[in-house]
Amino acid sequence: MSRRDMHFSNSLYPSDPQALIEMIRHFNHTLEETPEIIWRIDMFVTYGIIVPHGKWSISGFTANMAYRVLSGSPVDAVVVIGPSHDVEFQGISIGNNDLFETPLGDISIDNDLCQYLKDNFDITHYPLAHREHSTEVQMPFIRHYLPNAKVVELVYGFTTFELIEPIIHYILENRRYAIVISTDLSHFHTIEDANAIDTMCIDAITQGDVDLLNDGCEMCGSVAVQAMLMAAQKEELEGILLDYSTSADSNGDTSSVVGYMSALFQEKL
Repeated sequence: MSRRDMHFSNSLYPSDPQALIEMIRHFNHTLEETPEIIWRIDMFVTYGIIVPHGKWSISGFTANMAYRVLSGSPVDAVVVIGPSHDVEFQGISIGNNDLFETPLGDISIDNDLCQYLKDNFDITHYPLAHREHSTEVQMPFIRHYLPNAKVVELVYGFTTFELIEPIIHYILENRRYAIVISTDLSHFHTIEDANAIDTMCIDAITQGDVDLLNDGCEMCGSVAVQAMLMAAQKEELEGILLDYSTSADSNGDTSSVVGYMSALFQEKL
């Protein structure tokens, strides 16, 4: 069986299983010290989340909140969609291995779902695209919180939200699956400027406002986020912010920060 090997363990997340588990425990311990937050997030059920893809030591707490919520959803497979950072190509590429390696053990790839997506949507396979950190850093979270779920990895290059939206809509319609959109927010602004720019992104998601998303918001994964908003509108889902943070929270440098957020989508009340 072919395996999609880890490429960013140690650099972005622990390669040692015990160290990785301890990091997740630390995230949750920090959450549990704030009862009003933990009570709130444990009420949610979701089939779609937005998460960051920085180093776990910097953005992992923010991502962990979304995966903790997702763990309450009985899904068979998780489709992870992330932008390509190092390889330029046209379109959307789907992984074609049987397994995805993580420090906590391999995850089975849902080859039946992969085949369905290839047969019904505009998807290709570009091998070089799958040495990608925006998707890989999500897999240990999935292995921990949804140990029986399979995964599908989609990496996109130069493409449009019109090509991604039908895929997301299909996943959201089918409650056997969940969708993970991987994106960071603004990069290398002062903390004041980053907060202002990132607020536009957060408002776009929580208000379902695509125009606001395209009016100054900075996201490396903006194409997929726009597709998610369009699909969520069709499914009458609303975006809910879980956490917002910046790199300054970890390293103290407020002169050049990266913004991170996690959000979920649930049925409108």
